[in-house]
Amino acid sequence: MYKFRKGVCEMRYISKLFLILTIVFGLAFSSTTFTHAVQTDEMLDEPIVVYGDTLSDAQKEEVRRLLDVDPGKVTEMNVTGQDIAHYINGDPNSRMFSSVKITQKDKGHGIVVNIVTADNITQVTSEMYSNALLTAGVEHALIEVASPVQVTGTSALSGIYKAYDAAGAELEKGRMEVANEELDLTTELSEKEGLSQETVTELMTEIKKAIADQNPATREDVEQIVQEQLENLEVNLSEEDRQLLIDLFEKMRNLDIDFDQVKQQLEDITSTIKDKLDDMNLELDEGFWDKVSKFFQDLIDSIANFFKG
Repeated sequence: MYKFRKGVCEMRYISKLFLILTIVFGLAFSSTTFTHAVQTDEMLDEPIVVYGDTLSDAQKEEVRRLLDVDPGKVTEMNVTGQDIAHYINGDPNSRMFSSVKITQKDKGHGIVVNIVTADNITQVTSEMYSNALLTAGVEHALIEVASPVQVTGTSALSGIYKAYDAAGAELEKGRMEVANEELDLTTELSEKEGLSQETVTELMTEIKKAIADQNPATREDVEQIVQEQLENLEVNLSEEDRQLLIDLFEKMRNLDIDFDQVKQQLEDITSTIKDKLDDMNLELDEGFWDKVSKFFQDLIDSIANFFKG
C-alpha cells in the first residue's frame, strides 16, 4: 500500500509537470499578463512612455520597439535619479534602465501589468507591481514594463509616478514612498531561503485584506494581523523581518489607506497567486527525474509481485 501511495504521488508529480509545461508554452505565445486592481478618477489624455535615463540611444530605440511606441501618439519623457530622490527619497545616483508605458483605462478596467521583457525584470513580478500601485493610489491603467538589460525592475515605479505627476493626476508622496518600501521589502523577502515571489506577494495581499476587514486602530492590532497571516500561510520569518513587515503596515495604517475600496482587486491578486502556487507546487529538484524513474520501477515491481502472489 505504501508503494502504491508513493506511486500515485509520483504520478501527480508527472501530471503537474506536464501541466506547467503546457502553461509555460501557452504564455510564450501570449503578449499580456493580466492582473486586476483598483480604479482612479484622473484620466491621462494619451499614453505616456517613461524611459530610464541611463539608456543609450540604441537601447532607447529598442525599448520603443518593445513597447510599440508611436512617437506621434504618446507623450515621452525620461525618469532620472533625481526623480527617484524627489518621489520616494531614493538614491539620486541610481542608474535607470527599466521603462514603462502607461495607458489610462476606463473605470472597471483595473490595473493590468504586462512585463514585456520578463527575462530582464529579475525581481519584480506583475503582481508585485499591482500590489504596490494599489498602495500608491494608481487605478484603471495598462502598465507595460520593459528593459533591454537585466535589472531588478524597482525603478519603474518612479517612472509611473512621474507620468501621473506630469499629467496632473497627483499621487500622495507618503503613499508613493510606502509603496516603494513595500516593493523593496517584497523583493527582499522573496530572496530569502524557502520563500517564493508568489508566497511573499500572497502574504502582502492577505495582510491588506485583513486590514480592510479589521480596520486596526493601534500598532498592536497591526502586529496581530501580520502574525495571523504569517501563521495562516505557514510563512516563517526572522524576528527582524517580521518587525519590518509590521513597520511597513503601521505606516500604511497611519496614512489611512482604505483597502476596503480595493477589496475585489486584492481578491483578484490572491486568486492569481493561488493559481500560480498550485501550478508550481512541484519539487523540481535535481533528483526529480530519479523520482520519476523510481516510480516506474516501483510500479513494475508492484505488478510483478502481484502476479507472483
